[in-house]
Amino acid sequence: MAMATDISGCGIVLPADWVSLPVEPSDDVRSWSKTTAVELRDRSRAAGYDIDKATLRKDLRSRAEDSRSREPLHAFALYPDGFDFALAILEVSLIYPDDTVPEITLGWLAETFSADDFGPPEISRADLPIGPAVRIRQNFASGTRSRRRPGILMETLTYGVLPTGAESALMMLMSWTVPGLSEEMETAADSIAETLTVDI
Repeated sequence: MAMATDISGCGIVLPADWVSLPVEPSDDVRSWSKTTAVELRDRSRAAGYDIDKATLRKDLRSRAEDSRSREPLHAFALYPDGFDFALAILEVSLIYPDDTVPEITLGWLAETFSADDFGPPEISRADLPIGPAVRIRQNFASGTRSRRRPGILMETLTYGVLPTGAESALMMLMSWTVPGLSEEMETAADSIAETLTVDI
C-alpha cells in the first residue's frame, strides 16, 4: 500500500518538437490524435516537408496508448519536422516509499531500474537542480523476438531523482529505437533532466 505522496506536482521543459501525450484516463486519445496529426502535418509543411497525416495519426495514437498503459505522470513524444513517427518517448513517473521499500535511495533506484540485457548498464551519479540523481544508460530488446523477426534494440536513458525535501523519487525515462541517435538523444535527455521541478 503506497503512502500519500509528498510531491504534489512536477514540471518539465522540453523543446517545441516534443508533443505532450494524453495519459489521463479521461483523455480522448482518438480525437487528440486526429487534431495533433493535422497540427504536426501543417507544421512540417511550413518547414517544407510533406508527411502522411494518416500514418502520423496512427503513430500518435499507438504512442499515447502505449504510454497510458504505464500510467506515467507525464509523457511526451519527439516529432521533428518531416517525421510521421516519433523518434523518442519521454516519460516522467513518481515512485513512492511503501512497506517493502520504506526509504528510497539512489542505490535502490540504480539496482531496481537497471538490467544487463545487452551488457552492463552505465550508471553514474548526477546533481540536478532539484536534488541528487542516478543516471542509467542501457539497452533492451523491444518488440517481437522470433527467428524471422529479431527484436528491435531499444536504447534508454533513465534519471532517478531524489528531490530535496521529498520522500518520493522522480523517474525520467527517455527511450528510442532509431539507430545512430545515441549521442543526440543523451545530450537532449541530460538537458531536459536539468529542467525538472517539483511542488512539495
